[in-house]
Amino acid sequence: MENIDKNYLGAKVKKLRISKGLTQEDVAKALNVTPGYISNVENGRNLMTLRMLSYYADLTGVSLDYLAGSIDKNYEKTALDNEILKLVSHLSPDEKEKLISTLRIWTKDTKKSR
Repeated sequence: MENIDKNYLGAKVKKLRISKGLTQEDVAKALNVTPGYISNVENGRNLMTLRMLSYYADLTGVSLDYLAGSIDKNYEKTALDNEILKLVSHLSPDEKEKLISTLRIWTKDTKKSR
């Protein structure tokens, strides 16, 4: 997921709270936090935890994706690389050699078809 900018998230949380007709006190009571905490989030001094974001999304009737934003494309690439590394780490040395040979053949075929 992209790095969440505190000011962006705070502004979004505040705008959503106001659009739903809620006060900071209403939100604080519903989330079992202090109004000061909500103020700090809205002013970009704090970020909500994932759990708190989930509760806030439920309270305001929006999705967690809406609050957090979209997935950063670089994160997707890194996640795929990490998954490949995890899977390969469990292979025997012989299996790794076979995989390397297969990948070399596959990448040559892919380059030719472009």
